[in-house]
Amino acid sequence: MQYRPLGRTNIQVSLITLGTMTWGEQNTEAEAHSQLDLAVERGVNLIDVAEMYPVPPRPETQGLSERYLGTWLKKSGKRDQLLIATKATGPARKPHNPRHIRGGINNFDRKGLTDALHGSLERLQLDHVDLYQLHWPDRSVNIFGQLNYGHIADEQTVAIEETLSVLSEFVKAGKIRHIGLSNETAWGVAQFLRAAEKFELERVVSIQNPYNLVSRLFEVNLAEFAHREQVGLLAYSPLAFGMLSGKYLNGARPANARLTLFERFSRYNSPQTAAAVAAYVDLARTHQLDPAQMALAYINSRPFVTSNIIGATSLEQLTSNLDSITLSLSPEVIKDIEAIHLTYPSPAP
Repeated sequence: MQYRPLGRTNIQVSLITLGTMTWGEQNTEAEAHSQLDLAVERGVNLIDVAEMYPVPPRPETQGLSERYLGTWLKKSGKRDQLLIATKATGPARKPHNPRHIRGGINNFDRKGLTDALHGSLERLQLDHVDLYQLHWPDRSVNIFGQLNYGHIADEQTVAIEETLSVLSEFVKAGKIRHIGLSNETAWGVAQFLRAAEKFELERVVSIQNPYNLVSRLFEVNLAEFAHREQVGLLAYSPLAFGMLSGKYLNGARPANARLTLFERFSRYNSPQTAAAVAAYVDLARTHQLDPAQMALAYINSRPFVTSNIIGATSLEQLTSNLDSITLSLSPEVIKDIEAIHLTYPSPAP
């Protein structure tokens, strides 16, 4: 395993993070525990959960991913060896946002964040987490594939300095060690950094946004923040919901696969994305590479990436994904990847 610094802290984070959003929906508690055993054995030290998980979010399953991690931590006794990251659900401003979590209001004010954190700590059976992230902003922004930004002039939101002040109090109280963002914009990152400096509050250390071969918008402006301000990327959906493995080529829908089971996930289903995926899969096979490992290895190679969040529903998938850490892409493969990117520039924003 390789390790990289978490922001400006002295914490070293494994280049591969174990994602958990299938636990409680596609994976049982026993399967989640087996994934943890394997990942930790292979050197993974960051586990990422969320109060909203599993996905798709449902009242009947909400919080199970955290509960499964909590029972494993208690059973294994390995809490001190790991970094635990979780997320506070944001306000339900879009039709697909869950409305069953804490009443569906979920603003990042004192009450909302306090209720969210205490609920997560209870499910995890912990007294603190290492990284506490805001799952999405407390304002309407272009996330989860949305385009055509439209400003909402009178939208009621919680000020970023207010949110950061509450989170900073959590740090002082020992309930969280560090603060992270998720699904955030360049403007949002800048405001959090500005508030930290102006009001002498805690500085955010990471940003968890989508980043993969068919969604590279992070590079346009956020990558500069990640480099210059050391707010490193925790890259989620590195395989574009499994599309980049090639298993959905030509409209295939394998049994029990995520896009087969759930109609909710349409972000990576456009014809342009399918064409780009076909090109990347063909490139991998031309060079006798596993398509999924090639896609993951590209993310691993980016200097602004702190950690690559992988998920799996089987130990076979997880093993293959973990093996990407040993794959170094040749200059020729990188050149060919960039050529495909020019033809299909981020078809799945």
